[in-house]
Amino acid sequence: MGSAGCEEPKAPEEAKAPEEAKKPVPLLEPRDGLPPVIETDAALTEVTSRLAHGEGPVAVDAERASGYRYGQRAYLVQLRRAGAGTMLIDPIACPDLSGIDAAVSNAEAVLHAASQDLPCLAEIGFRPRKLFDTELAGRLLGYPRVALGTLVEEVLGLHLEKGHSAADWSTRPLRTELLRYAALDVEVLVELRDALATELASQGKTEWARQEFEAVLAARPAGPRPDPWRRTSGIHRVQSRRGLAVVRELWTARDKIAQAADMSPRRVLPDTAIVEAARSLPVNHAQLIRISGFAGRQARRYERDWLAAVARARVSADDELPEATGGSIPNGPPPAHRWAERDPAAAARLAAAREAVTAVAERSRLPTENLISPDTVRRLSWDPPQPYDEQTVTQALAAHGARPWQIELTAEPIARALAAGDRNAKNSNAGDSNAEDSAIAGSATAGSEPPGAAES
Repeated sequence: MGSAGCEEPKAPEEAKAPEEAKKPVPLLEPRDGLPPVIETDAALTEVTSRLAHGEGPVAVDAERASGYRYGQRAYLVQLRRAGAGTMLIDPIACPDLSGIDAAVSNAEAVLHAASQDLPCLAEIGFRPRKLFDTELAGRLLGYPRVALGTLVEEVLGLHLEKGHSAADWSTRPLRTELLRYAALDVEVLVELRDALATELASQGKTEWARQEFEAVLAARPAGPRPDPWRRTSGIHRVQSRRGLAVVRELWTARDKIAQAADMSPRRVLPDTAIVEAARSLPVNHAQLIRISGFAGRQARRYERDWLAAVARARVSADDELPEATGGSIPNGPPPAHRWAERDPAAAARLAAAREAVTAVAERSRLPTENLISPDTVRRLSWDPPQPYDEQTVTQALAAHGARPWQIELTAEPIARALAAGDRNAKNSNAGDSNAEDSAIAGSATAGSEPPGAAES
């Protein structure tokens, strides 16, 4: 029996309704249906025309097969534009996308983590002139996690399935579930771009983003790494120079085999096998196959190559063996953990500069590495410009590739931090010196007799 002024209790289903309303909506199918894969010149010409007559930004994505194939080539390219729909293009069957590049040359390309896809897109003739990178925008806005699925969920309230990111995209034909996944990757990319652009404007970061996007487009491809074999996983377990020579020879042999077979090097021979061989130095078949990584089907095919590589390392002269460490960055500072003993003043400068950069990043609500490159901070701390003022630090930051917005925020705090670090180091040295003088004086006093002591 209820009274007129009392509210009826809510049913459990009604109480849960607001909570359920917050759950992300799953994206299960492309809104226009799953498009066919473009595999002929005629079909490519048709979608090129559609893209040319579309409107607004072009969502772009590429799928690679780096865990399966050698290199970083694209095995599927996805595009979507308002008025044109979604296109799935097979770049193996249609390896020249320069026509599409020309058709959308004036349009902004929207990519997520653009630096990963731009090199493989350039290989097939697609080179955007304007860019909006949704991952980079998320970083500038201070989102703690910036994976595409996470941003789509947090910003748009939609759930994007990301279970096929590590699939073998080089297989043909591609399964329907992979094609659906690929199409959905560009389904709401422009909507995400628009929402992030609004947030950038509200935080006063639109210009920051523009400069960052231009820097991504202007970046030159990374050159070959010196001693790439030193990146072998687990190499820290190899203690001798002879063992490092085995790593080098096996890595080089594996890379040649993988390139010729168009396979991921680690599918030919795992890093763990290289490291174990470097530790045990096998000389024959029996010793080699005791190492599990050499017993696999792919590895067994190249047993002669592996034994020859180990033999080369075993007979190498001492002056041909690699050094135990790879050394410091060319023309750059040594590892920061050595600074305290090698140059205490530089270590003090680095500590002060890092603290200053962290404070600016926290006020600006973005990661420190997006505010200024950690390598730039190290280089300025190790070899600082003179004198420590905003003008000289501005010039040094620009020489290291910092963008104008980064320089505006960090030049003056870094200049003050470098000066403070030097002062702290000098004060510390002076304190140590005074303490040493006091100790010496105390020792001398303790060793002498007070006046009149001999007469008493």
